[in-house]
Amino acid sequence: MAHYLKPGISVEIAAANSREVQQTVENILADIGQRGDAAVRELSEKFDKWSPASFRLSEEEIQACVDSLPEDVIKDIEFAQTQVRRFAEIQKASLRDVEEETLPGVTLGHKNIPVNSVGCYVPGGKYPLVASAHMSVLTAKVAGVKRVIACAPPFNGKPSPAIVAAMHMAGADEIYCFGGVQAVGAMALGTESIAPVDMIVGPGNAFVAEAKRQLFGRVGIDLFAGPTETLVIADDEGCDPELAAADLLGQAEHGYNSPAVLLTNSEEFAKQTLVEIERQLTILPTADVASKAWADYGQIIVCDSYEEMVQVADDIASEHVQVMTRDPEYFLQNMTNYGALFLGRETNVSYGDKVIGTNHTLPTMKAARYTGGLWVGKFIKTCTYQRVTPEASLMVGEYCSRLCALEGFAGHKEQADIRVRRYKEQFGK
Repeated sequence: MAHYLKPGISVEIAAANSREVQQTVENILADIGQRGDAAVRELSEKFDKWSPASFRLSEEEIQACVDSLPEDVIKDIEFAQTQVRRFAEIQKASLRDVEEETLPGVTLGHKNIPVNSVGCYVPGGKYPLVASAHMSVLTAKVAGVKRVIACAPPFNGKPSPAIVAAMHMAGADEIYCFGGVQAVGAMALGTESIAPVDMIVGPGNAFVAEAKRQLFGRVGIDLFAGPTETLVIADDEGCDPELAAADLLGQAEHGYNSPAVLLTNSEEFAKQTLVEIERQLTILPTADVASKAWADYGQIIVCDSYEEMVQVADDIASEHVQVMTRDPEYFLQNMTNYGALFLGRETNVSYGDKVIGTNHTLPTMKAARYTGGLWVGKFIKTCTYQRVTPEASLMVGEYCSRLCALEGFAGHKEQADIRVRRYKEQFGK
């Protein structure tokens, strides 16, 4: 039976934190809805100490950001974007329009239509998350979205040159420098200076994730992508404590509330990893953040078997799942709830986050139970249509009339009956 060698924060504390975030976001969105640009400027000044003449960057400002970067940085961004674009194009090719005659005279089909406008949020207040620009902006453009706007907060008191360059190179049509709930709210609701979009995508902290949750319905969203989560599934045959510790802390550094969980079938391995985590925290440059996340949200769970590990992993439904066991394929074949899998010790979450080509905007907070991550298909609406001959309308209409009567829908029934009467007269029946 699974047992916790190290438990995480209590459910009660997590729930209290969630309620506080919810109320804060609700107030901010209401303010943006009422006061538009004025509210956005006040919030930016309050949270980011940032109040430029215009939050939208001009072409000259964008080019200045690009020009300020060393050539090797530009080449690295180009390499990463090539990988993301390549996989996104492969995914898009898997989608196809269909049209079939399902009955004589009845033609049904669907078309894959890109969303018209998308707002991409790129986190960047603590770390300049350049990769998020590739994952959202570039993927939306591959999908065929006409208008893609992108927002990121200032970094060290100014627009992050690397983020701006990545947005521009990915194809963003408008680039803004402001962040947090005010950015998400402005893109979704619109202001005097920003036309609203149809969909909001991108990861963020707990406040950004809550803003997307509250805005869903007024606009579409990709998924709930809140604080980063990682689950390392390991045993002493496929992994070692040093590697497991590095991969746990590598994600814990995202933020104070980023869950990092070790799931293993070896208590001795678990204890050794716990010791190794403490050692690495003494030398990790970002230990101030990672140690807080590990202390409050880190967990170590010991199971009796692979089967039990799969059950626990599916219940956790983590955003990232690294599998470093004797048989990683077992987990690929049997797990059902995860954002992305990283199979074997040779790969890791950082590859997926930054460069390898799969999208790093992934479901958190157990959303992996019902959705996968961001991909080309998230930006595309699959819309059905039908085309019917008069003869087929007569036949289908008689069935429809009886089924409408069964449900008591008189108006629906007449829609069928009027066609039945007309086509019976036309065909002399």
